[in-house]
Amino acid sequence: METSMTPDAEPIRRRKLSDEVRERLLAQINEGDLRPGDPLPSERELMARYGVGRPAIREAMQQLASLGLIVVRHGDRPRLAAPRLDLLAEQLALTMRHVLTHDDTILAQLKEARIVIETGTARLAAQMRTSADLEHLRDLLARQLLARHDPAEFMRRDGDFHAALAGISGNVVLSSVVRAVFDWMARFHSRAVHSSGLERLTLDEHEAIVAAVAAGDPERAARAMQDHLTRANALYRQASVADN
Repeated sequence: METSMTPDAEPIRRRKLSDEVRERLLAQINEGDLRPGDPLPSERELMARYGVGRPAIREAMQQLASLGLIVVRHGDRPRLAAPRLDLLAEQLALTMRHVLTHDDTILAQLKEARIVIETGTARLAAQMRTSADLEHLRDLLARQLLARHDPAEFMRRDGDFHAALAGISGNVVLSSVVRAVFDWMARFHSRAVHSSGLERLTLDEHEAIVAAVAAGDPERAARAMQDHLTRANALYRQASVADN
């Protein structure tokens, strides 16, 4: 007679030695004793400390380097890397690409998250904008208008506008996330951020956002951004259904 296996009775999968080394090195890094630029222990030291061979150490180092946590140079010991938000955005983009490819429900959640984040950045922009910020936003709108007959360029200018608006906050995390979310959607679900024939709608709504930011009205700016993202999403969906 067949018996079902309970979750706690599933076989324990053996971890690779390099994974165990990586986790121990991560723990050391996360303790905060190392500063960017500080060297990690040598291969020989780590081999003796963990009782493993050189291949396990090198594979663990490669994994940490791919995460942007350490810098590996020939002839030198690996060193703790300086934090880089561009690498964080790139890693998130790779993960999101995989998720969006294999789980259609995530796209709807990503749109919801975008609305929450960007209404917040619009509100902050209205509170913190300078005359130089407003000039930059208006310049971006003018460039986007000129690109209205070039879909690829129009979409790039669209992303520039949203990133610039978020950048007014001075919060590099917010601006990086806004840029990353837009780029994910533009690359893998382009209809979520642009559909041919709706350029005028995008420009009009961007102008309404800038007007609210220029007026220093946080709630109006947030409302204009929410209207922009929700109305555009609905129209893009209609256009997609019509095309199919």
